[in-house]
Amino acid sequence: MVENVSCAGCMGKIERALTAHPGVISARVNMSTRRLAVAWRTGETEPGTLIDTVEDLGYPVAPFIVDSVTPLSSARDKELLRALAVAGFAAANVMLLSVSVWAGHSQGMGETARTLFHWISALIALPAIAYAGRPFYRSAATALKARALNMDVPISLAVVLSAAMSLHQTVVGGTHAYFDASVMLLFFLLTGRYLDSRARAKARSTAENLLALSTTSATVIDEGGASLNLPLNQVRPGMIVLVVAGGRVPLDGDVIDGMSQVDASLVTGETLPKFVTPGSKVFAGTLNVGSQFRFRVTAAGEDTLLAEIVRLMEAAEQGRAKYVRLADRFARAYAPVVHILALATFLGWTVVAGQGWQPSLMVAISVLIITCPCALGLAVPVVQVVAGGFLLRNGVLLKAADGLERLAHVDTVVFDKTGTLTRGRPELFSDGNWTDADLAIAAALAQYSCHPLSRAICRATDRLSVSDASNVDEVAGHGLRGIINGRPVRLGRRDWCGVDDTDVETSEMALWLTVNARSPVRFIFSDQLRADTAATISALQGRGLDVRILSGDRASVVAPLAEQLGIANWRAECLPADKVAVLNQLKANGHRVVMVGDGLNDAPALAAGFASISPAGAADISQTAADLIFQGDSLEPVLKALKTARAADRLVKQNFALALAYNAVAVPLAMAGLVTPLIAAVAMSASSVTVTLNALRLRLMA
Repeated sequence: MVENVSCAGCMGKIERALTAHPGVISARVNMSTRRLAVAWRTGETEPGTLIDTVEDLGYPVAPFIVDSVTPLSSARDKELLRALAVAGFAAANVMLLSVSVWAGHSQGMGETARTLFHWISALIALPAIAYAGRPFYRSAATALKARALNMDVPISLAVVLSAAMSLHQTVVGGTHAYFDASVMLLFFLLTGRYLDSRARAKARSTAENLLALSTTSATVIDEGGASLNLPLNQVRPGMIVLVVAGGRVPLDGDVIDGMSQVDASLVTGETLPKFVTPGSKVFAGTLNVGSQFRFRVTAAGEDTLLAEIVRLMEAAEQGRAKYVRLADRFARAYAPVVHILALATFLGWTVVAGQGWQPSLMVAISVLIITCPCALGLAVPVVQVVAGGFLLRNGVLLKAADGLERLAHVDTVVFDKTGTLTRGRPELFSDGNWTDADLAIAAALAQYSCHPLSRAICRATDRLSVSDASNVDEVAGHGLRGIINGRPVRLGRRDWCGVDDTDVETSEMALWLTVNARSPVRFIFSDQLRADTAATISALQGRGLDVRILSGDRASVVAPLAEQLGIANWRAECLPADKVAVLNQLKANGHRVVMVGDGLNDAPALAAGFASISPAGAADISQTAADLIFQGDSLEPVLKALKTARAADRLVKQNFALALAYNAVAVPLAMAGLVTPLIAAVAMSASSVTVTLNALRLRLMA
């Protein structure tokens, strides 16, 4: 966590300083979450050196600990509220005195009475400005100490200059003092800062929210049956843990005793509670909504599914999409430009326009305040954070930072069949021409593969003794081969196992087994469509997308499925290289294709797509080579991801337009003297809050 990050200029400064270190691979500050992610090569630099670099720039650094995030945010908000209350109290009272002075101008108020009112205003305003402005002063002082500039430097300069000018006018008995403007300026700046803080908290990182699901301890059952409450860092795989009704599962494991229901919606996207019985897998962060049960720990600490999802979410949130890089380049020029504009405005009004230094200074102060890059700096990151959280709650995990950006511009959706359009859990028919001995041999090879048909064979051999296999090799798109009891064995496609097309009816989903010179044995499987596949395909086509199927299955299997779903363009018997070739041809024809397929088996095709989505079980998330991953039995997350991507793209463009329009209109008006410091403070604060609130609309648009 990095404190005092108040603008996009701060982000660029920290990132440039860190990447200048030898050994630093990348550095990224997320402005909406104020988190810093650094990747470096061990041995070439030290973490302590990197921390010192950031702190020397004036930005305190603390480890990201989820338990401390909320208290820190709460403490900051409380400080802002106290400062806001003091500024509001002072502004109200000084304004009453100012109204009296203004009325006195036309009613013949004497110089003595006017000066007295000014001094009373000073006694109220100066202590309030000194106290309420501390959030800005501290940040500005830290930046200046590090010989750097941030957004709070011009803000502090504007507040101090307006107060100093008012005090000077009071001391010399001048007609005009601006204590009311100084305090009101601070009041509106604090209001904007507080509202911005609350809006960011609303859009807070999903990774933080997920980490909040983790518990700090677990009830461990020892060998004697006694219950021990241990911190999570002391729990190891193999230990037995008790989860009471209403409690959260602390770690990943396999249920060994008890039956219950578990709410895994925030982890896997499944909307309904899942029944768990002995043998079922449970994951850290899920909620036990039934009765108590016990499970054996299989993964702890950073090895849990929850920790893996958090790492992937953080990587996606911290990444640099095209729009983020564009905003960074704009923001980098902010610090020098704002001070140059303010100085040019002051000189223009005094030298060219011949105005006095007081009105010229007030115009320059307005320019200092209104020229703020906050809206530009927040335009993209806040949309990324909101979109990532929204997708996760709908069962989609964003892995690539620019994945949504690319997904928003696709015009063609290509589906694999097995495990994507279908449930990916085929079951072995019991009326095949195989024996238990054949099944055991097939399982000896199948256990080395993650293919759905291989998994089905393994599930069917629960009560059989499986042979040992050696020299097992999986040939992509063909099958498995190995040595069992000294004999060469193959399991896979019909042509891979030497079966002629004319030898047997081919409409079924099947694997073939050949052992040495024996006749091939056929295993027949059945796989059902996902429940909402037809509705999802129809919705995608209704949005103008060209939907296609590329499958490794035979045409006799793919054709009726494509007809059932209303998909005219399909291709069967595709090897991985064939799928890549088709996708490259579509790309050459000007199409932007999203490939939706098995992330473990279709990695080349996923990489060839303009964007990629993959279904994945909990155990496969880290291995899947896709931009986005969806879990569960529904295909609707694919549609939801596309809708969210397009909505996010529109919001990013809207935020850019809002930020650029604000600066294009507000800065010239301020330089022309048409904006007071008070109005400048309101406009600057409103611009930041507006882009954040606009990003939150994504939940309504997607």
